[in-house]
Amino acid sequence: MKKSTAYTESVEQTHQLGERIGKAAEGNMVLLLSGDLGAGKTTLTQGIAKGLGVKRNVTSPTFTILKIYRGRMPLYHIDAYRLEGVTQDLGFEELMEDDGLTVIEWSQFIPELIPDEYLSVSIRLKDEDQREFEFEAVGERYEKLLEAIL
Repeated sequence: MKKSTAYTESVEQTHQLGERIGKAAEGNMVLLLSGDLGAGKTTLTQGIAKGLGVKRNVTSPTFTILKIYRGRMPLYHIDAYRLEGVTQDLGFEELMEDDGLTVIEWSQFIPELIPDEYLSVSIRLKDEDQREFEFEAVGERYEKLLEAIL
């Protein structure tokens, strides 16, 4: 397990951080994003999508729970906020085993679906524009990803 911290001072810098993640990500990876409402989870995901070559506008999947975007690999963007206590099979395991990149916001609400290896990103709003990103890489692939993006 490897940990690191990064800071951004603007939306543009958060997009750039996400873009580095998207460019360095490999298929069959899972990123877990946590942070308060408005912390920047979707903003970071927009940058990740850009790094993957996604052309569509990326928005929060709060009401649809899952949005799929096509780039050099699929981006599966899951918002688990409304899934706390849901026990039915939603098919997310199959997505996480696919060759795409799965980004899960509010993953604490679906702990049973978290794989053994992942990159966790905890986002904290420090002031109006500054964000703190605490990364925790669990597994060798994710440690290499973390080294590539920071």
